[in-house]
Parts: sequence; structure tokens; C-alpha cells
Amino acid sequence: MAAHSHLPLLLLLSLLAVVSAHNITDILAADPQYSDFNNFLTQTRLADEINTRQTITVLVLNNAAFSAVADKHPLSVVKNLLSLHILLDYFDNTKLHQITNGTTLSTTLYQTTGTANGNVGSVNITDLKGGKVGFGSAASGSKLDSTYTKSVKQIPYNISVIEISAPIIAPGILAAPPPSANLNITALIEKAGCKTFASLISTNGLIKTFQSTADKGLTIFAPNDEAFKARGVPDLSKLTNAEVVSLLQYHATPKYLPVGSLKTTKDAINTLASNGAGKYDFTVSTAGDSLTIHTGVDSSRIADTILDSTPLSIYSVDSVLLPPELFAKSPSPAPAPEPASAPSPSPGPTPAEAPSPLPASPPAPAGETPDGAPADAPSTAAERSTSTGKNDGVHVKASAVLTVTVTALSALLISTTFM
Repeated sequence: MAAHSHLPLLLLLSLLAVVSAHNITDILAADPQYSDFNNFLTQTRLADEINTRQTITVLVLNNAAFSAVADKHPLSVVKNLLSLHILLDYFDNTKLHQITNGTTLSTTLYQTTGTANGNVGSVNITDLKGGKVGFGSAASGSKLDSTYTKSVKQIPYNISVIEISAPIIAPGILAAPPPSANLNITALIEKAGCKTFASLISTNGLIKTFQSTADKGLTIFAPNDEAFKARGVPDLSKLTNAEVVSLLQYHATPKYLPVGSLKTTKDAINTLASNGAGKYDFTVSTAGDSLTIHTGVDSSRIADTILDSTPLSIYSVDSVLLPPELFAKSPSPAPAPEPASAPSPSPGPTPAEAPSPLPASPPAPAGETPDGAPADAPSTAAERSTSTGKNDGVHVKASAVLTVTVTALSALLISTTFM
């Protein structure tokens, strides 16, 4: 009986945990003046990190203040800068004006990277005279060059989003060179056992494209040498030069996708070969720690991580990725030696009207998340808006179901407690 009495409480707590979840992308999407900041949180995958944290404060910058710095630096530097604006503590308007002794230091995500020495990865927050609050690097000699502007969104005491006037610049944070500056992508791929793929991208001029794209975000899926020897692999000599280039481009996407992002991505992923919606893309499915790419023609397991260094990821895969745009029916296999002849069996009676076997269907791509999934933490502006579209309808239904469920479980908990 006691075990049953705790069940409603556990269910209620789990539902409340869902309610308290947040989504920084949805919060910032409500105001277009934060679009640049929001886009870079997505590109650097810091949005995923923010959404997994239970207590966090994001110091957001409007487009004018942020682009003045971000436009001058590669993605790896922008990621470090953004990380310095993500505090691992909760600060809202009230707490900012009630700081003990008027000043405090807060640790940031930048401190967790292991590249920040001393207090470089912390932020100094000081309650100034006249009701202002100043922000600056906690490194010795740094100035409070930024001030609190306004509150954007709070979910106490889970996430707080507040706007500040200017970027916080820690010593040396803008000086780091991009990881791809002195990186030999071809050598890395060859060393990982993908010599055939490395040779193909070099002879077809793709390595230059990869190198120039890497600074802004790139993920490469390199088939290992055994993949090119597998049965059914297309005979590249029967493809035009343009088709070979498209096939190679299909093995790279202009986004930085670490393993964590691949595991959470439900939508189709565009590639360097994509030239329109639904063209030359693929999906990824997850089974435990295993990741599989589905093209619509074949599937391939991601075998190993060759490199993961923002903004570049390189993986080895077990099979050549075949896009439907080139191999909608079946690829022309590379020539193979004829098998040894064997005596023909004596003819036997043929069953009447025996159906001819159908070719095997290609594996279906991983399921996609339907559009209009409810936001984890809608902004205040979104909450006041009137639902007019399909997506809004989904939000209304989800809220209604959740409200009814929580109410019913609360009543059940109360009745069980007094029985």
C-alpha cells in the first residue's frame, strides 16, 4: 500500500521537472534583436549545453553589440567569447541589486574548457552607484566595460536571460587562432585509415573547399578504405566529374556537429552538395552509443571520431554514403572477378505463376520530429500572443494536456495521503 501511495508523487514530480525545462533557442527567438547571438549559440552547439544545465544565466547582447566583435573572428573564437557570457549561477534583477558586499565573481562555461587560466574564465559583477550593475572580466586589471540593461526572461531558479550593454572581453580570448589554421585535414583522414577518400578529395579539389569552410563550421564523414572495396560500391569511372564531386560533397556538412549534437538531431542534415530543400541530405538515428547515417539508399555506422575541435569534426564511417539524387535505383557496382563455374543443376518442374522476387527496398531514413513541437520555455512575448497557426495549436494542446494531467495527479496525491 505504501509503495502505491508514493507513485502519484513520483509522477507529479517528473511532470514538474518537464515543466521547469528550458530552451534558450526558443527564448531568444521571440525577439529578433538577439538573432545573431542566438544563431551563434546554435552554430557553436552552446545552446545544447545551456539546455542541459539546471541553474544558469545567459548575458545576452543585441545584434549591434554582438556583431561588432563576432564578425571579425572565426567560430572557435566566437565560441570562447559566448562561453564567457554564460554564468553557472542564477542572477535576476533582484539578485543583481542585492549582491553581498556589492561585488561577486561568477564562474562561466569558458572556465570549464580548461583553457582559461586563473580568473580569466570568471566574470566580475559589481553593484555600482545609481542603481547600475557593471560586468567585466575577473582577470586582474580588467575594467567593468559592460552594464546591466534589462531582464529578458526568467524561469526561477532554473535559467535567467538578461541583456548587457557590451561584450565582456577577457585577456587573450580574441587572440586564439582557428583550429584549422595549421591543420592538415588530408593527413588526419589518411592516418585514420581513409586513404582512398583522402586521395579523392585531393584530386577533385575538395580539400580546398573543406579547408575554407572549416573556419565557420564543418563536419566530415570519411569512409574507410574497406568501404570502397565493399560489394555494391559504385564504379566511380561511370560517373561524370560533376557527379563525383557531388558524391564527395555529400560526405560533409557545413556545420559543426559533435557527437552530442548528432545524437539529438532529428531533422534531415544538409550537406555541401545540397542545392535546395530535401536535396542531398540524410538523417541520423541513435541506438545507445551507436550512430547510423541513413541516406535513403544505404546506411552507414559512424565508426570512430577522428577529430572534434570546434568548429571542425571528422568521423570515419563504415560505408560510402550514396545519395538518392545519384543512385535512386541502384549504383553501378565496380567490376568484380567472375565466380568459379559450377555444374548446372538438373532442370526441375517450374511452379506455375511463381512471382519473381522483388529487389530489396533501401532502409528507410530515421524518423523526423514533426514540425511544431512545443517549446520547452516559451518567451513572455510568445505567451501573450494569439495562436493562429498549426504550430500554435500544438502548443495549446500540449499545455492543456499537461494542465489536466498535473491537476488529476495532484488530486490523486491528496486523496491518497488522507486515506
